[in-house]
Amino acid sequence: MKRRFDLARLLILGLIPGALLILASGAFAEEPKPPLPMQELRAFAEIFGRIKENYVEPVDDKSLLEYAIRGMLAGLDPHSSYLNEEEFADLQAGTSGEFGGLGIEVGQEDGFVKVISPIDDTPAQRAGVKAGDLIIRLDEKPVKGMSLEEAVSLMRGKPGTEVILTIAREGEEKPLRITVVRDIIKVASVKGRMLEEGFAYVRLSHFQARTTDDMLKKISQLKAESKDGIRGLVLDLRNNPGGILNGAVSISDAFLTDGIVVYTQGRNEESRLDFNAAPDDVLDGAPIVVLVNGGSASASEIVAGALQDHRRAIIMGSQTFGKGSVQTIIPVSKTAAVKLTTARYFTPSGRSIQGEGIKPDIVLSDAKLTRNETDESTRIKEADLAGHLENGNGNAAPEADPARPTPPAPKVARVPDIEDDYQLSEALNLLKGISIYNSWN
Repeated sequence: MKRRFDLARLLILGLIPGALLILASGAFAEEPKPPLPMQELRAFAEIFGRIKENYVEPVDDKSLLEYAIRGMLAGLDPHSSYLNEEEFADLQAGTSGEFGGLGIEVGQEDGFVKVISPIDDTPAQRAGVKAGDLIIRLDEKPVKGMSLEEAVSLMRGKPGTEVILTIAREGEEKPLRITVVRDIIKVASVKGRMLEEGFAYVRLSHFQARTTDDMLKKISQLKAESKDGIRGLVLDLRNNPGGILNGAVSISDAFLTDGIVVYTQGRNEESRLDFNAAPDDVLDGAPIVVLVNGGSASASEIVAGALQDHRRAIIMGSQTFGKGSVQTIIPVSKTAAVKLTTARYFTPSGRSIQGEGIKPDIVLSDAKLTRNETDESTRIKEADLAGHLENGNGNAAPEADPARPTPPAPKVARVPDIEDDYQLSEALNLLKGISIYNSWN
């Protein structure tokens, strides 16, 4: 597949330090530089000197300057940050799909750590951590007042050790205490299976460097499993917190044949970058339903917005998270970097997702299906009535022996996830309806 990317300037859409990696090597368009604010710089130097002389304990210059840089970036927005050697290495490991920790993507809200999404098949998800949870204590340490980097550092640790998360959750009267056992997180970002003959399901849990290739392999495998190929696809982006921008572009490109996938816009017109689709569609136009929810963020929203604007997919679920800013990783030394918000991204029709999210075409609550256990063998039908008319086709069923009870209808084996997952069940029903309608034309 052709990928029309501006490789001179690779961008990242990350949510926490240590989760994702893309390096930026291109220069930004320069603006006329204003004169240095000498009065403020003198004040900074004065405060620096006072701390050196009067703080209760000695502090070295390197630490003080790093604290100053961290504070400067933290004051800009929740996603800009300074990455020291350890954090920079963790970020690189996160993009490769293997890193240590609990398996949650987090941001900051009102001084607390907010869970944007637990990652599939990780300790946090298995322990019951949910998107939208507010972490108010880590073990017995209050989170209020910590930087996001400090909180993330406390959540990391040796695999096999425990951390207790005290969580405030909407709908719960009291904070919850959840014990999570740290582990090495190996993220398999793509899963899939056939829901029924002709109807496929692909789940993307994260956008990593290899996600597109893994998805294309999975779709090829599912095509081979179905005698009629793929007549419809459910693309599940629920609780997918994002990842690298190039991954979002190439996933969208897999289903589009032309036009803009997404564009980014910074402070001036020269900073605009357009990402376009190549002329191929791996599904040959088969209908797509994309599932999203409040845990779908960043790169997930790019995919949903692109497919929605091009009318290539129906978006179903609940409103997405609303992270529409682009973070660029700028190395400042061999061991440190700055993650800086440099632009906003826009869908093909010019919508900014920042703070708004993607509104689904069909809004569905997150509900659970339960089976109706009515015994079909007890129902009376027309054919059971005495003296009923034959059907006129010459192939009437033989009259049942009254001494022999009619056996109950066999239960149809169903995919367990469809039984439990209302949104997935509705997505499959919608695909079936579209397929039937298309067969009439």
